[in-house]
Amino acid sequence: QVQLAESGGGLVQPGGSLILSCLASGDISNINAMAWYRQAPGNQRELLAAITNRDIKYADSVKGRFTISRDNAKNSVYLQMSNLRPEDTAVYYCNAARAGPTGWGDRTEYWGQGTQVTVSS
Repeated sequence: QVQLAESGGGLVQPGGSLILSCLASGDISNINAMAWYRQAPGNQRELLAAITNRDIKYADSVKGRFTISRDNAKNSVYLQMSNLRPEDTAVYYCNAARAGPTGWGDRTEYWGQGTQVTVSS
């Protein structure tokens, strides 16, 4: 099992910045990818950014404003968010994924409890 704990959410004014952190613990060996998602009320959970050993990808909605990074020594992944907008208000979730025996199709995913980000004046 892998446990994920997010931190860093809060209330920020439009145009402001926040840094979210996700600390992974447990059996973190062979984790292939880590990612950040968000979910606003009434909306589906949305993939924002993902990082592997070889690649980083962003959703168009956050490209140029959000940056994902990881510190393997600290078992942590981060999401730097800048130029925040009211529509960025959501619960933000950390995700870790490990490929299964036959590949990515049968991967195992782990989720944190989420951290609330509210962008409002």
